[in-house]
Amino acid sequence: MKKAIIALEDGTWWEAEAFAGEGEIDGEIVFNTSLTGYQEILTDPSYRGQIVTMTYPLIGNYGINAEDMESYCPHAAGLIVGECSRVPSNWRCDRTLPAYLKENGILGVHHVDTRSITLHIRSKGAMKCVVSTTDLDPGSLVRKAVASPGLIGRDLVTDVSTQEPFAWKSTDGDPAPRFRVAALDCGLKYNQLRILTGLGCQVQVFPAGSKASDILATRPDGFFLSNGPGDPEGVPKVVAEVQELIQSGLPTFGICFGHQLLGLALGGRTYKMKFGHRGGNQPVMDLATGLVEITSQNHGFCVDKDSLDPDLVETTHINLNDNTSEGLRHKKLPLFSVQYHPEAAPGPHDAEHLFSRFLKMMEAHKPAA
Repeated sequence: MKKAIIALEDGTWWEAEAFAGEGEIDGEIVFNTSLTGYQEILTDPSYRGQIVTMTYPLIGNYGINAEDMESYCPHAAGLIVGECSRVPSNWRCDRTLPAYLKENGILGVHHVDTRSITLHIRSKGAMKCVVSTTDLDPGSLVRKAVASPGLIGRDLVTDVSTQEPFAWKSTDGDPAPRFRVAALDCGLKYNQLRILTGLGCQVQVFPAGSKASDILATRPDGFFLSNGPGDPEGVPKVVAEVQELIQSGLPTFGICFGHQLLGLALGGRTYKMKFGHRGGNQPVMDLATGLVEITSQNHGFCVDKDSLDPDLVETTHINLNDNTSEGLRHKKLPLFSVQYHPEAAPGPHDAEHLFSRFLKMMEAHKPAA
């Protein structure tokens, strides 16, 4: 195993060892508190440009399989774990975590105190980072981290979105489609599409740069706005098209980055959080019912709920850890969104009912035959 150095822009650094890959990477260092699901985390496009530290120690213990991918490839810039399991054990495992990272050119390092890294990020905030097996001079790597681009203002959506429209294929057992859904791919996860087709939707996926007029020309029954990476204010052209789409009256459901885009399209603001929410144990309260759901989350930016016009937009959910925005709905347009991931993968399934709410909204606004 090769020695590695993890260096942050504030001058902090740690020694580690590479268990997969080699070279040098940069990105925003973040932590995820999920107990399982490292494969889904790695293949979540929302992690583009980020180096993920897993707080749970048993990483790699069940390997990698072909069925649990959430995208066409891993998107995280790198992976930091306490210790990667040497022997995976699961009947669906078809390769090891180190082999998967290596074949996709992702650097993985371990034998480092991940608790120390997590506590530092919680205290100081997520920040720019460089991990290297080639340059082992901490001072040099700190300077590189300072000079790296970071996430604020960057368009990472274009990097992960499909380049051409495509129809998501249903599987055996899916019901006959009753609704046509146009999904804007800002970095969507496959499980969102699996759930929609499983509920009777025919889903057409569009690139993030699509024109509203082209999407509306397909005459969909509903519009789905996916999750995605980075700063929502880095894609103003996407926000403008979303604004046109929702003003058409098309029933709309947004998730995570999609929630942030809708907040901007409705005249609100977004901001970068100190260290974000990443994990499968975030408590969210539905303000209408008082019910609390445990949710899967992955975001470092947030809608400023106080920036929205209260006569038009209602905050529907809040995070019980920090009182931040977790959901909104428009009081006149058929539109709602949540900051968390009701499709889970990984995480609890408490919020999967929101997809059924989207179907009921489309049913209520579908023209009579």
